[in-house]
Amino acid sequence: MKKTMTGAEWKQLLRSRKLMVPMIAILFIPVLYAGMFLWAFWNPYANMSDLPVAIVNLDAGSEMDGEQLALGKELADKLIDSHQFDFKNVSKIDAEKGLANQEYYVVIEIPENFSQHATTLLDDNPEKLTIVYKPNEGFNFLSAQIGETAMDRIRAEVNEQVASTYAEKLFDSIVEMGNGFGDAADGAGELHDGAAKLANGADELKGYLETLAGSTITLADGSQKLAQGAKDAAAGASDLNKGIATLAEGSKELLTGAEKASTGANGLQEGIAHYTEGVGQLTDSYGQIAQKETAFTAAVGSLNEKSGQLNGAASRLVGAVTSIQNGMEGLSTQLEAVLAELPEEQRTALRETLGQLKQGSAELAGGMSELSTGTASLAQGAADLKGAAGELAGAHGQALAGLEKLNGSSKELRDGADALASGNETLATGLARFTEGVASAQKGGADLATGLASLTEGSSNLKAGTDTLASKSQELAAGSVTLAEGLAEFDKGTSTLQEKLAEANETASEVNPSEKTYGMVGAPVDIEKEGINHVPNYGTGFAPYFLSLGLFVGALLLSIVFPLVEPAMIPTGALRWFTSKVSVLAIVGLLQALIAVVIIKFALHMEVVNMPVFILTAIITSYTFIAIVQMLVSIMSDAGRFVAILVLILQLTTSAGTFPLELIPAPLQIFNIVLPMTYSVQAFKGAISTGDTSFLWMNNGILIGFMVACLAITFGYFALLFNRRYSNGTVEA
Repeated sequence: MKKTMTGAEWKQLLRSRKLMVPMIAILFIPVLYAGMFLWAFWNPYANMSDLPVAIVNLDAGSEMDGEQLALGKELADKLIDSHQFDFKNVSKIDAEKGLANQEYYVVIEIPENFSQHATTLLDDNPEKLTIVYKPNEGFNFLSAQIGETAMDRIRAEVNEQVASTYAEKLFDSIVEMGNGFGDAADGAGELHDGAAKLANGADELKGYLETLAGSTITLADGSQKLAQGAKDAAAGASDLNKGIATLAEGSKELLTGAEKASTGANGLQEGIAHYTEGVGQLTDSYGQIAQKETAFTAAVGSLNEKSGQLNGAASRLVGAVTSIQNGMEGLSTQLEAVLAELPEEQRTALRETLGQLKQGSAELAGGMSELSTGTASLAQGAADLKGAAGELAGAHGQALAGLEKLNGSSKELRDGADALASGNETLATGLARFTEGVASAQKGGADLATGLASLTEGSSNLKAGTDTLASKSQELAAGSVTLAEGLAEFDKGTSTLQEKLAEANETASEVNPSEKTYGMVGAPVDIEKEGINHVPNYGTGFAPYFLSLGLFVGALLLSIVFPLVEPAMIPTGALRWFTSKVSVLAIVGLLQALIAVVIIKFALHMEVVNMPVFILTAIITSYTFIAIVQMLVSIMSDAGRFVAILVLILQLTTSAGTFPLELIPAPLQIFNIVLPMTYSVQAFKGAISTGDTSFLWMNNGILIGFMVACLAITFGYFALLFNRRYSNGTVEA
């Protein structure tokens, strides 16, 4: 019976402990390599509660709206209770010492102003809450990275906690604001009622001011007439004063003449003879004097009558001026209430006008008082003058009778001369009294002229004031129209304000915040993960990469233990030689793949989408890597193993089994396409996680292509080697 090369290979393998023991060990290389890696990295985050992290709470606390805040303590307690890490609450000195001595991977320090900064939200320069994160990256870089991820979560939790506190204060303010809107609505209602009353009062004020404007026009007209009358009276008083002055001068001359007549009467007795001759002439002269005295007496009587009338008129003027003054005082008092409601400019102008009216009426009252006093003195002087004139007329009558008697009889003439002397004395006395009366009348006329001048000036001021009052009262009346319209709009506005405040109160009253509301404001966005092709843990995610790596390392070690070229007997043909080697490699590759699959599936409990395809993919991958290593080692021997190691290194960095392809350097991305582990990793992902059958078989097809190509090249090498070494000899099978 002929021996076959395949039988010889297996017989040699099974009988040789040096081959059998390493071959059995090699069967477990992929599972040791891949399994140990996957077991170590299966779910590292499940043990994060054993990672020591120090917490240093330096927060001094703060007060916000009368409530004590201790956010640092709350945060520290919450972190310790979370058991996310092995948190230790220590002092700052112990934390820094522990970090330096590698007792802690990370130190989380809560500053002293942590809570205080939380109260600065509404300040001009609000301060953010700060947490100091101190990792020992040299101790373990990945722990620092995990710590950064945890700090992001802690920051989110702190943000949520602080935002919830702010939200609670905000909603409390909204509720208080709603109550304030209700109170404001009630106040707006009262304001609306007041505005309605104010609008009605403005309408009444408008009527009053229109009446006042009409009255001030009438007052202005009357004051104008008063000013003109005072001016005319002042002119008449001036003329009267001049006439009285002329009369005073004439009375002085008459007194002088009377005194001389008295002296002449005394000398008449001595010169009676001479006087008798002129008696006729004197009689004629006295006749003329009698005529003149009659006219003078009538004039003095008229002067007395006019002086009385003037005194009465002056008294009535004093009464009228007093009434005007009292009326102005009453008008000023009545306008005070109105002035308080007017704009400042109109109120100032009207008060100045009232002041001018009061001043003018006061000056007019003073002047009229002086005028009344002067006219009284003038009336008294005119009365005295009338009496003196009567006495003078009587004396002249007696003188005329005496002259007539003298003219009839010289004895009677002498008697008459005596009577004349006596009469002249009486005349001199009366003329003295007349002179005094005229002087008094002159003084009264001067006072009358002065008073009437003051009256003229005061009436002019009164006219100017009443003109201003008329003008301003018309403006005031026009302003009252605008005021009435504005108050009507104000009334409408207060009504609208009341309605809007009531609506705001109703809206604010609908706000009923709860703890869920505060939580919603603090963290309004929640993330809901809806991924596809779920990967439960790191082990499942890294399984395609580590399984491919383990199978390639198993194939590489297989080339060291098992002779890939040296035959167990002299080859009888290139195909038999090649088949004998491949048969052993196929069984070992199959067992490697199955052992790795069983351990990963049942020992690590990895979830697989399609188990049959996963097993088939593991077998195809194992055969492909063995075919590649067989080709390299068969052709190049130890150099081939070195090349296989280089291929392994390139595959580890370019297969995208860990980081995405786009994250590795661009020059290395070229090898991703040409190396087989890229396709084994993608095929395993399809079988384990995605379940994408078409994508899986595309990658398995590429692996089969690599395997067939390498086997064909290896067979060609075996054929070439057989032709060189054994083409001239044969052996029995």
